[in-house]
Amino acid sequence: VPQLGPQLPPRLAQQPWHLLYSTGRDGFSLRTLYRSGARSDSPALLVIRDTEAQAFGAFSATAIRSSSGFYGTGETFLFSFCPELKVFRWTGRNDFFVKGDVNLLMVGGGSGRFGLWLDGDLHHGGSQPCETFDNETLSQREEFCIQDLEMWGLA
Repeated sequence: VPQLGPQLPPRLAQQPWHLLYSTGRDGFSLRTLYRSGARSDSPALLVIRDTEAQAFGAFSATAIRSSSGFYGTGETFLFSFCPELKVFRWTGRNDFFVKGDVNLLMVGGGSGRFGLWLDGDLHHGGSQPCETFDNETLSQREEFCIQDLEMWGLA
């Protein structure tokens, strides 16, 4: 989280963050992640470590929630620590920022590809280059297994 501070919108850079959800503490469940984030209408930072020890994730300027359509703002971005921090910002080509239901959470999209997706049990996910962020694949492989996932929100 400290390394991402300078990448956040200036109004959030000095704000204190706290852990809203952790697979280690709360179990592996997208429903529980949504409930944990529903307490606040604050921005959310998703940080994932896969079983190959790669770290990556997404920042959403709005709370992560279940939705019937895409939501979010152009402040949303994807990032990877592979091996150093790389940030992939909104291209302006579409507004497919965040969308999720009980079975799938998606961040970024276009042409049937998602910048980041997570399944309902938070065991599997994937990452592909997408039009929203013109990102690289965030993990070593396009599909990955999740070892740890955390969601941080503003205190």
